[in-house]
Amino acid sequence: MEGKINKQLKKVLKKIVKEAHEPLAVADAKLGGVIKEKLNLSCIHSPVVNELMRGIRSQMDGLIPGVEPREMSAMCLGLAHSLSRYRLKFSADKVDTMIVQAISLLDDLDKELNNYIMRCREWYGWHFPELGKIISDNLTYCKCLQKVGDRKNYASAKLSELLPEEVEAEVKAAAEISMGTEVSEEDICNILHLCTQVIEISEYRTQLYEYLQNRMMAIAPNVTVMVGELVGARLIAHAGSLLNLAKHAASTVQILGAEKALFRALKSRRDTPKYGLIYHASLVGQTSPKHKGKISRMLAAKTVLAIRYDAFGEDSSSAMGVENRAKLEARLRTLEDRGIRKISGTGKALAKAEKYEHKSEVKTYDPSGDSTLPTCSKKRKIEQVDKEDEVIEKKAKKAKVKIKVEEVVEVEEEGVQVVEEQETPVKKKKKKDKKKHIKEEPLSEEEPCTSTAVASPEKKKKKKKKRDNED
Repeated sequence: MEGKINKQLKKVLKKIVKEAHEPLAVADAKLGGVIKEKLNLSCIHSPVVNELMRGIRSQMDGLIPGVEPREMSAMCLGLAHSLSRYRLKFSADKVDTMIVQAISLLDDLDKELNNYIMRCREWYGWHFPELGKIISDNLTYCKCLQKVGDRKNYASAKLSELLPEEVEAEVKAAAEISMGTEVSEEDICNILHLCTQVIEISEYRTQLYEYLQNRMMAIAPNVTVMVGELVGARLIAHAGSLLNLAKHAASTVQILGAEKALFRALKSRRDTPKYGLIYHASLVGQTSPKHKGKISRMLAAKTVLAIRYDAFGEDSSSAMGVENRAKLEARLRTLEDRGIRKISGTGKALAKAEKYEHKSEVKTYDPSGDSTLPTCSKKRKIEQVDKEDEVIEKKAKKAKVKIKVEEVVEVEEEGVQVVEEQETPVKKKKKKDKKKHIKEEPLSEEEPCTSTAVASPEKKKKKKKKRDNED
């Protein structure tokens, strides 16, 4: 497979060299070149030779006597498996299943630890509530409980190994004036058992994290350098294996872990997410928010190269990952410094930062804003008086125009005015002779109405004819 001659093959070929008169058919070109150099034997490698080899393999049962077909098939299967393992450089150190299980267990331990610590703080808080505010670290809190137990024992306990002197003095002072309730010894025993569980699980978690670091450096050293062991392990676990992850494109690796957000954005026609699990990498975390999308895209592209190099490459060094990370850090620095650079053709000249000089401006209070009265002078200017006169003249002209329009309307409605003039003397007569002319009032009112009703439309018709003639 590596193009090297085995000892057994050498013995066989030395016997053949003496009797061989034709070139030797070889299935591997590299092996043929080595045989020609060392044994001076001419070799042939062509498609015809490959077909000949395939025919020999298919008719192996007939060519080798005394071999059962079942044994032959088992031998062929074992040989195929061993060759495929050798081709893929398969070894126990390259098993990525351990990484998938380790990172899943690490996440489960974190959840359980959070639940246990929260329960322990709440449980012991009934007895000594002030301790939870003084000691913020969860592991130190559990170790203090395990060492002391009851609140009364804090006065005589020595906590210098776990706490600094100031915190220790504060804890002892708080224990003397605590507002917590008294609990029985059985309750304290159960709380201490829970504390031991928390301490053991946290110790096992640190051990598991070290194991995961070593595994990641053995299986995917370049990925570990690029994104870190935790993010790299989560990417491998999300894809299922390192080989499956190597088949993904860079754009897929960039949003791996944000599938729900992606499909939601596609459904609602909004902006798609820029990053998934890769957001927790140190390079993305240290960038400013406006450059996170660019850096995550570049980091995903370089990470995919590192994944494929780790999955299919023969070399187990992390040189390629270190080189690509240095390039990304340089690119990040240029992006961050772009705002400081001067906008020019080349964009390489740095902007000249001027010295900052503090100028103190003393502002005085303006009392004019306090009064609500209009702030206009008593004496008006000549220009203002002239403007007011012009406005008055305009208003007078408009009034004259209105009077003329009213006169025209009165002319058109003369019939109505005549009726009104005839009604007025009748009303005066009514006042003088009320008793005599009670029966004559409706007649006197009806007669002019009938006459005017007939006369008014005739006058209107005459006026219309005159206007038509004039037009």
